[in-house]
Amino acid sequence: MRSAELLVDAFTRVRDAVHEAVDGLTAEQLAFRPGPEANSIGWLVWHTSRVIDDHVAGVAGTGQAWTEKGWAERFDLPFGVDAIGYGQSADEVAAVRVASAEVLTGYYDEAHERAVRFAAGVSDADLDRVVDTRWDPPVTLGVRLVSVIADGLQHAGQAAYIRGLILRADGNG
Repeated sequence: MRSAELLVDAFTRVRDAVHEAVDGLTAEQLAFRPGPEANSIGWLVWHTSRVIDDHVAGVAGTGQAWTEKGWAERFDLPFGVDAIGYGQSADEVAAVRVASAEVLTGYYDEAHERAVRFAAGVSDADLDRVVDTRWDPPVTLGVRLVSVIADGLQHAGQAAYIRGLILRADGNG
């Protein structure tokens, strides 16, 4: 298996986990927070989508689906279009409310497709390219992509846990 195939497989596993956590939920269920400081499924998947979109666009030298394809307008969030969720307050997390599971996964899928297209063309030599010198040591493409995948899997797992709480409370779990 080539590195590119491994990356595509990993991104696909994140997508599968996101869809399992979101599919069939209502807007209210997507907004449910198990505690006042907790994240909702809607926020977790929006944030994951934003990280994939932002970080992959950054290393690929492309624009983001968030702004290029009108997703920012569809979500209509009360913060700047450059927000990706990092460091947001509990009030900002609560402000991420989505119209439906289809809107949430629609944006996620667009970010995912862009990531997969990029990852499919990555060579082993590309993975050593430094993409961020703000860190010590500087971040390579390989480290950035693995970080995005790890973040996505972690948040998809959190979303799946919250889904379980919701379904059990509704008597469906």
